[in-house]
Amino acid sequence: MKKTIAAIALAGCSAMAMPALAGNTLGTAFGGYDPVTYFQDAPTPGEAKFFTFWDGALWTFSTEENRDAFKSEPEAYAPQFDAYCAWAASQGYKRPGNPRVTEMVDGKLYTFVHEGARDKWRADITKHIADGESNWTQIEPF
Repeated sequence: MKKTIAAIALAGCSAMAMPALAGNTLGTAFGGYDPVTYFQDAPTPGEAKFFTFWDGALWTFSTEENRDAFKSEPEAYAPQFDAYCAWAASQGYKRPGNPRVTEMVDGKLYTFVHEGARDKWRADITKHIADGESNWTQIEPF
């Protein structure tokens, strides 16, 4: 009987040590914002009911039309540098971009970790875009 109780206790402890399973363990790309709305000059958070998977991430949209536009041409709408900070990319490292701190240049969307990074980037946009693109393939993923 003691062995049975010990086995049950051990099994219970082992089960508690296992990671909990969650229904959705994926993060949402671009902080849950709808990237298409930036091209409409009205940045808006997406809704879970309008989503797609692209480039290894879950993207949400504010409307079905925006989701469909993104699905037909994701590279046209997705933020540059996988939505990481464009200033950091230009300096050779990664920092998360903030969907509330952005800049549109030549029809492309760039994000920044904060306004200070965007201000530094604006000092020479052409150079920083070129440096970011050059560095991007060399930057280690998180």
